Amino acid sequence: MQPWSLVVPAKLLSRAKTRLAPLTGRFGDDAPARHRELVLAMLADTVAAALASPAVAGVLVVTDDPGVGDLVRSLGARTVPDTPDRGLNAALAHGAAAARVAGAGAVAAMSSDLPALRPAELTEALAGVSGRGFVADAEGTGTTLLCAAAGGLEPRFGPGSAAAHAAGGAVALGGEWPGLRRDVDTAADLEAARALGVGPRTTRLLAATPWSPG
Repeated sequence: MQPWSLVVPAKLLSRAKTRLAPLTGRFGDDAPARHRELVLAMLADTVAAALASPAVAGVLVVTDDPGVGDLVRSLGARTVPDTPDRGLNAALAHGAAAARVAGAGAVAAMSSDLPALRPAELTEALAGVSGRGFVADAEGTGTTLLCAAAGGLEPRFGPGSAAAHAAGGAVALGGEWPGLRRDVDTAADLEAARALGVGPRTTRLLAATPWSPG
């Protein structure tokens, strides 16, 4: 199996996962801190699961947030700043270019909010890529993983990204992979991920938090 370099984007914590604000907002004055804790927990479980996949040679996180950088480096990932500062797709293209400069051959971009991801799911998905491929999210309209075994990554993330990636020549990868497909944007998404079984950091946070995602 060829080794993959995985690029993960991570916004500034103050701007990340705004659709979860109604949930974390229940904490009143503590809401900003609790929101950051939730975002970091999901990111940590995502990166740790990716690094545990034997198909992944390394994880590169594109971020300008110092807290994010400290966290993911402690897990064994590398970081680069979001030098383009022109949105998600520019950040991913920048990360992919940095990975290739560092010697990577096969490069993939993955969402940062997959707390139920299993290493075996990612390994199986990457094993099925020979050119460019993608994994659609649980709803079938978005994208959680975009892969390029060679050549350009050509990210087209955003609304309707599954169709956009398919139109750009990437092949939809088939597989159950519930954790890989379950990104978290809303409280309902978080409850669905929790039902699948989230990683240890998110589990501890939810267990210690006096509210239910549902």
